[in-house]
Amino acid sequence: MSTEIDTARAAALLDEAPLAHASLFRFATAGSVDDGKSTLVGRLLHDSKAILADQLDAVARTSADRGFGGSGATDPNGKQRIDLALLTDGLRAEREQGITIDVAYRYFATDRRSFILADCPGHVQYTKNTVTGASTADAVVVLIDARKGVLEQTRRHLSVLQLLRVAHVIVAVNKIDLVDFSEDVFREIEADVQKVGRELGLGSDGIADLLVIPVSALDGDNVVDRSDRTPWYNGPALLEVLETLPAADELESHLESFRFPVQLVVRPQGALAPDAVAGGLDVEAYRDYRAYAGQITEGSVKVGDKVSVLTPGQAPRSTTVTGIDFAGRELSEAVAPQSVALRLADEFDVARGDTLAAAGTVRESSADLYAALCWLSPKPLREGSKVLVKHGTRTVQAMVRSVSGKLDLATFKLEGASSLELNDIGHAQLRLAAALPLENYLHHRRTGAFLVIDPLDGNTLAAGLVNDHPGDHEDERYSI
Repeated sequence: MSTEIDTARAAALLDEAPLAHASLFRFATAGSVDDGKSTLVGRLLHDSKAILADQLDAVARTSADRGFGGSGATDPNGKQRIDLALLTDGLRAEREQGITIDVAYRYFATDRRSFILADCPGHVQYTKNTVTGASTADAVVVLIDARKGVLEQTRRHLSVLQLLRVAHVIVAVNKIDLVDFSEDVFREIEADVQKVGRELGLGSDGIADLLVIPVSALDGDNVVDRSDRTPWYNGPALLEVLETLPAADELESHLESFRFPVQLVVRPQGALAPDAVAGGLDVEAYRDYRAYAGQITEGSVKVGDKVSVLTPGQAPRSTTVTGIDFAGRELSEAVAPQSVALRLADEFDVARGDTLAAAGTVRESSADLYAALCWLSPKPLREGSKVLVKHGTRTVQAMVRSVSGKLDLATFKLEGASSLELNDIGHAQLRLAAALPLENYLHHRRTGAFLVIDPLDGNTLAAGLVNDHPGDHEDERYSI
């Protein structure tokens, strides 16, 4: 795809997308080592005026003490050059080595939108942190060093983003100043990115938007404001794109059926908080109160809707929503990702780990699961291993029945394998101790995802994705 076409797509997003006033947008950064992820994050925070004066002064002093940029170094605007990566790299080891080790979360806002930003490390051994940061992101900014182009770690990160079905992928070709703002270099890297994107299916079939932007995180070119040093690039700056992209919930809410994992049963029986009683709350009115609290993960629900109660090992039970409570008031409708308490018409035995779903939209639960796994642990995955599977608010025991292969990052094809090692992306079959309402991750990003946990120490071993494959045999009901 040419630069002109890619720029046109970016411009169309800006023209068509409504202003996201008061909306929340989650995004993460990814890329190889020393691509400038933390510096880009720092530049976003600095240029969007999201840094307190005392914090900025502390970073400036530390930068000067470390001789950042050399004595008297200034940016293109004539101001003292500071190490913006220090705004996110807070661990001592990170500052000593000049790398990012842990995911750093930052919160900032512009007059158009509020943001939660996850700065992920670039080392191969920390790919698991990228999976963590990207799993809840509406968009991921993948950085590429303009001097190095597309690397194996770039391909690995794009593969993870394709598996996680991240709604928007933005590739920032960083350090464009170190190649003299060359359009030829940018176009060559852009062509390589688009080639990898086509191989993975990014930018097509509704999997994700794929945009490419030339930036200089150190000097701020095309980060918050458009740069006149890239006259050949007519597209928007990075922040302009982030301010106007629709969040995943906005894209998917009208496509998904209602899903509500129960986290807590609310049964005060008259024992209400003293401050609530002092505020005039009627104790008697809540003596027989019973509601089920949690977060709506998909879709929406209204008072009067028919729902099914899904409990592992039991047939679905149907009932009706009679009330929706939210922060001390009643609602007639609630949508994802709101956290609410639902009241039901029937007094079923509903507990933490059960799921409420729109009636008639859930298939039969299954104890057999084929999954794509992003392996996050130095402990290898072996056939016969006993693990825990956390799906929604329910955790069940499971056994690894087989490992069928892992992804070759050079060809993006599945190759034979009998085990999975750290950072491998592979396929495995698991047998669950209790049937769960597993759903296709392709259509249900939240209820189609799960975690694999070590039963001995409680550490997370893998992020798992369910993909539907219909078969005659019950063991083939869920497959990749």
